[in-house]
Amino acid sequence: MSKWAGKYVIGLTGNIGTGKSVVRRMLEHLGGYGIDADALAHRTIAKGSPGYQPVLTLFGQYVLGTNREIDRKKLGRVVFTDPGALDQLEEIIHPLVEQGIDFLIRRASQPVVAIEAIKLLETKLRMHCDSVWVVTAPPEAQLARLVQRRQMSEDDARQRMAMQQPQAQKEAAANVIIRNQTSFEDTWKQVVAAWRKEIPGALIAPTRPLQSTKPVGRFQVFRGRPSHSNEIAALLNRLQDNGQPLSANDIMAAFGEKAYLMLQFDQKLKGLIGWQVENLVARATDMIIDPGTPVTEALVSLIVEMERASQDLQCEAALVFVKPGLARHERLWEDLGYQRMKVDELEVLAWQEAARESMPPGSVLLFKKLRQERILRPI
Repeated sequence: MSKWAGKYVIGLTGNIGTGKSVVRRMLEHLGGYGIDADALAHRTIAKGSPGYQPVLTLFGQYVLGTNREIDRKKLGRVVFTDPGALDQLEEIIHPLVEQGIDFLIRRASQPVVAIEAIKLLETKLRMHCDSVWVVTAPPEAQLARLVQRRQMSEDDARQRMAMQQPQAQKEAAANVIIRNQTSFEDTWKQVVAAWRKEIPGALIAPTRPLQSTKPVGRFQVFRGRPSHSNEIAALLNRLQDNGQPLSANDIMAAFGEKAYLMLQFDQKLKGLIGWQVENLVARATDMIIDPGTPVTEALVSLIVEMERASQDLQCEAALVFVKPGLARHERLWEDLGYQRMKVDELEVLAWQEAARESMPPGSVLLFKKLRQERILRPI
């Protein structure tokens, strides 16, 4: 039973490479609030954060990078070949992660919370969840995802997979099993069915319009859903040269990584933002506006709604990546509170990592701090 009054808490787990993050984002599309425990773990050992010095004391200067931050790859080489060292690391990190999770859940406005945690079943966090969802995938799919998406060597990927609890043991502890082994659409259907069955009084968030959105003139912004995949693909194909036309299936797959905010002008779809929130950082990676649309009103409508949705997800900062043509509207971006920045100029390591992971080639980075306080902020 959840210890957080008024919240229904899903503990989401599964072995590495099974697609836990994809399922968490699907739950966010349905109206839940997602927490990535692994991302919080990374924050606990950032320079100046509560876990930094204890980890340094335990493992020594070897694990430091050139910037005096803990190099997680070096740390991984130590702990993923020595179960005892991994246990010691987790004794430092897990209590701090639990503090961060508690802080976020108590502040969340959403009644349903999904905590993604690879070690959920091995920690006391499991006892505080109303339901345990386990994501599974065939070993060959896990291996391919680790090599292709995370750029691991095949040997490293197999080693990480071998160190984890057998999937069957996790399945035995599950209230819900999501088999992420065919298409995004099939996984989405499983998640929707489980949401409706398992969560008391669960409603799927409305598709359009967003009730909180205030139209700017003839503009209105609404949250895209997988059911809008045809419309999104058609707009992107019309306004972008992607080399090869995008299909609705391509957009369905993209929903496993991001959300879309769609812009209507005079009842016609005229623009969108492809947008994701990871590690409390909002990242707008696709911004498309029809050339015949009033650009000032269109940008304001999209950015204001993205910020509102990001703040509802407790984001600390917004990173907006735009093409040089849109970046030239400097006065408009200044009025919206954005600064043009380079990645290395961002003051927080988590923000720099988010920018490096998400910044499309040839784009300009615009930055805005959304709130002053930070989870597990440096001390």
